[in-house]
Amino acid sequence: MKHYLGVDIGTFETKGVLVDEAGGILASAACPHKMLVPQPGWAEHRPREDWWGDFVFVTKKMLSESGIDPKTIRALGCSALGPCMLPVDAAGEPLSNAILYGVDTRAAREIEALNERIGLDTILERCGNALTSQSVGPKILWLKNNRPELYDKTAKFLNSTSYVNYRLTGRYVIDHYSAANASPLYDVEKRDWIFDLADDIARPDQLPDLLWTTDIAGEVTPEAAAETGLAAGTPVTAGTIDAAAEALSVGVLAPGDMMVMYGSTIFTIMVTDGPVRDRRLWYAPWLFEGEHASMAGLATSGTLTHWFRDQFARELPPEEAFATLAEEAAATPPGAGGLVFLPYFSGERTPIHDPDAKGVLFGLNLTHTRGDIYRALLEGIACGTAHIVDTYREIGRPPETIYAVGGGTKNAVWAQATSDISGLDQLLRARTLGASYGNAFLAAVAVGDAQKEDIAGWNPVERTIAARREHAGVYGRQYRVFRRLYEETRGLMAELSGAL
Repeated sequence: MKHYLGVDIGTFETKGVLVDEAGGILASAACPHKMLVPQPGWAEHRPREDWWGDFVFVTKKMLSESGIDPKTIRALGCSALGPCMLPVDAAGEPLSNAILYGVDTRAAREIEALNERIGLDTILERCGNALTSQSVGPKILWLKNNRPELYDKTAKFLNSTSYVNYRLTGRYVIDHYSAANASPLYDVEKRDWIFDLADDIARPDQLPDLLWTTDIAGEVTPEAAAETGLAAGTPVTAGTIDAAAEALSVGVLAPGDMMVMYGSTIFTIMVTDGPVRDRRLWYAPWLFEGEHASMAGLATSGTLTHWFRDQFARELPPEEAFATLAEEAAATPPGAGGLVFLPYFSGERTPIHDPDAKGVLFGLNLTHTRGDIYRALLEGIACGTAHIVDTYREIGRPPETIYAVGGGTKNAVWAQATSDISGLDQLLRARTLGASYGNAFLAAVAVGDAQKEDIAGWNPVERTIAARREHAGVYGRQYRVFRRLYEETRGLMAELSGAL
């Protein structure tokens, strides 16, 4: 019997899955962790504990529960949240907490300085992306400017998957899809690191080796085997960022296929027939050589539901809180009683790319309930997702098929509002384990035991969330106010940021 193991490290939880050669699930495991917010605009993880520690925990748990011989695992793959920035020393030891993806906006000044020095058009042409809070290059420059003693000790700059793979194999690697987020250090045409745009950010020897996602990065070392319970010599794929593995897990394969991932953030990936260059979106080579992807993402989504529960549902048992809040939201009609919610609690990523954007609850009166406000929060996230979809429509790249995935799809109000406001149906696959399942599938592809088209057999479509037309009026009005509310308050938001 052949087996494949996949692990995904997310913002708040690590998940693992062990599958057989037909994609059947033999074991799964999860381990929660926290996103650290030392100050507004910052977001961090502890790499030893939250990344490697979680990987070891879920792997050992799955091996124990399944009872399989680790030697039957043909390959394993890991993905993790990203893009992140982690400096490590010559021994591969972290020099600080990891700086997380676009939800961490600390490098705003570095982005501005690099834009002025290099030029917006040059960056977009060479790197395929505008510099935003999602970009790794400015975060490395932030470390140099603000923590020079750590920068001087840095031997390698890694992302989350690179760090886990190093702990497994002893090799520093990164896949092309992840590397494309390292602007202005990656050339999307040459598919290689570049240093002529900003040679003061990093040296060539400080960046990992470039691979495609299904390339074998190395084999599990005896040391890693002793920690994890895996067999020494097990092949390890290069891996990727979590959202990409999740997209593949639900069958995003052809141009026009889009994933909407309902997680701590909303993240979308659409396969395209060529590079898409637009300052409002992100571009990267797709997981397979010669293919392309366009991405977008909100800064805070599922994170807001956690915030709301912790602040406004403290009297509810934690294990029941989300279900109770969902019932209260469902009891409120679409439109949330006239409330409009801007979900910009940590600035915003696409399509506005504004680190100064602020959360707003607009339209309150004395009749509004907790359920109204929670529904408005969910509909505000749905409006942000619709804004992304409209951006693709504006550039002539409308999504053709949408696959939804992630824990948020279980929230009927949130998922249905997304279809209703965007006007698009969403398909859901039978298995919703997400990126960890995608990693197991990629491991099978990497060793030649599966073709990428086989995902349809591993994970068939189970149901559809159909867009309802009967709420077009109320949602159309809510969405128009949503768009105008930001435009008419963005100056005030920036003024507030200047006062902090």
